[in-house]
Amino acid sequence: MNFGPQPAADAIGMTLAHSLAGQTRRVPKGTVLSQDDIAELQAAGHKTLIVAALDATDIEENTAAAALANALVPDPDAQGLRISAAGAGRVNLYATGPGVVSLDADRITAINGIDPMITIATVPPFHRVDAGTMVATIKIIAYGVPQSALDATVADAARALRVLPPRFASATLIETQVGNAEPSTKGRAALTGRLDRMNVALTPRVVVPHQSDPLSHAIADAAGEVVFILTASATSDTHDVAPSALREAGGTVTTYGMPVDPGNLLFFGTHGDKPTIGLPGCARSPALNGADWVLERLICGVPLGPQDIAEMGVGGLLKEIPTRPRPRDG
Repeated sequence: MNFGPQPAADAIGMTLAHSLAGQTRRVPKGTVLSQDDIAELQAAGHKTLIVAALDATDIEENTAAAALANALVPDPDAQGLRISAAGAGRVNLYATGPGVVSLDADRITAINGIDPMITIATVPPFHRVDAGTMVATIKIIAYGVPQSALDATVADAARALRVLPPRFASATLIETQVGNAEPSTKGRAALTGRLDRMNVALTPRVVVPHQSDPLSHAIADAAGEVVFILTASATSDTHDVAPSALREAGGTVTTYGMPVDPGNLLFFGTHGDKPTIGLPGCARSPALNGADWVLERLICGVPLGPQDIAEMGVGGLLKEIPTRPRPRDG
């Protein structure tokens, strides 16, 4: 691409690099100059224009952006994405429903390394989205890019990102109580809000004594496809009441504890084919905590193991919740 000053009279068909005021209207940057545009600018006294002229082997910015978007998303319905129209060298990708974003970070990084004028910016891996959430933006920085560079970017782009939809439609929350005091509805309300975003409905309320035997029976009898446990007293060890109850019910504890704060005191595993999550006390608040990262992925069918939990520590220091009984400071 040739970029620089050009006599206005010779700039027809070239792309205007800087917005300019004409005699009666403004001609915006990025305009492919017509005879009328040239006349408008000349009438305002512009004799020389800063323009971009594409070489024979260059692809215009909007065409290039659209080509990369279509290469990334060859099957919009299956990938849960909508491709916007191209404008000013940009195409956006939007989620068509709730879920979490799955992406191949290495492939996207490789695409961004081919030519600095061809870029893709995405949300972080496993970011929760709703219908209409922008997942990625493709921006061609220059007014045109070489066909060879575009060919290299689209060669290995297919399905490098997608939205994974929820795999389950229902969940059961089991709450424990100490003595005769029924638990507050705060925790259930907060979980309802989290699940509503994923189109997952809660089954009727289940409250049992804070003991492993009644809790294990409640786990075994849970009607929902996902089981949540919110105990009256925080789970302090992998052999505490709730993890022990899951094992007694015939389930498995995958991991206890996570390097995300708030949210350290979480455990999860399975009972049969049901993901089972022991919620930390901070899940009674609607504020973001480690439980969000776990439940969103499990509900969308993303496998989680100890290594995945360990990796959550980088970026796992979340905003302090004012209602915590023991703040980090003081």
